[in-house]
Amino acid sequence: MSPGPQSITSQAHLRGRARTPLRSAHSLRDHLGLRPSIGHSALLGRYSDCAGSVREVLAAPGARGTTLVIDRDMLTHADARLVAHLGADEPEANATVTAALYIGEVRGDRPRCRPLQAADASCAPYEDERRLPTPLQTPAGDQAGADQTLSRDGLGFSLVLVKAGPSIPHVRWMRSGCAQGAESGVVVSLREVVAQLEDYEPARAMTRAAIGLHRGSERVSTTIIRQELQRVLESPIVLNRLLREAVLARLGDSGPSMSEIAMRCGRVKRDSRGNESGETSWLARRLGLLPEGGQRAPTPWVHSDVLALIARDGLGVSPREVEL
Repeated sequence: MSPGPQSITSQAHLRGRARTPLRSAHSLRDHLGLRPSIGHSALLGRYSDCAGSVREVLAAPGARGTTLVIDRDMLTHADARLVAHLGADEPEANATVTAALYIGEVRGDRPRCRPLQAADASCAPYEDERRLPTPLQTPAGDQAGADQTLSRDGLGFSLVLVKAGPSIPHVRWMRSGCAQGAESGVVVSLREVVAQLEDYEPARAMTRAAIGLHRGSERVSTTIIRQELQRVLESPIVLNRLLREAVLARLGDSGPSMSEIAMRCGRVKRDSRGNESGETSWLARRLGLLPEGGQRAPTPWVHSDVLALIARDGLGVSPREVEL
């Protein structure tokens, strides 16, 4: 069941709580009764279960820069359960978002996630989940059917049910096919699917359809995929494909050059003689034409503020005209 507006602690409040360490620093190994300690935990929220016991949801550091969201009894610290294992590339705020969604669903009920295990402290998320993918079926005639496969440049993406250990299956995106530098059969985030396709649809609609299909289910979890969808919908980092196409369409005999567009945006460089020109490399990186420093491939993303700057000052158009 989707959480009501009164069932989730405000995101701003949770975000502030997430940065406050517990008075006694508990690590993942402390939750499991193991030593030595591997780091500090942070309180994300509390709720009462169906038995009236107060439980707390914590964020604890995992292996390789990952974060574990843990649910446990507040008084005894027993019955620790793994709510989510967030990758190292996830922003810190995602732990609070995940906790808010979880607390809204489980308040007044029993915990629905698997017990915390010692192996969770030493592995990255989803390392073993690729073993048991199951195609996700949707009702016949659903135009946003999750049983479809999206593909581009030799890679395919499809929604599947992924099960690891005794936990209930999660709805996740999985990558398939073959492309240089990309491994097949790997669980990926919705954000990675959008980045590879350089388009929000139909992946966004398919994700919404899968969430709606399993809303309120106790046999299939959509917590992670809902958090991923929220991140895509609310992130200020947006796709740059339409902006890139608009800039390239303007180049030519009658249009401004890359250097002129960069200068209009305030990105100016001077040579040894004091001659001014635009920082075309800066513009090319923002447009996804050149890779960022230290990266092998151009990025499909640009901050919405930078997109607006290039659109208004560089091209003289509304940002809405060049944002997907």
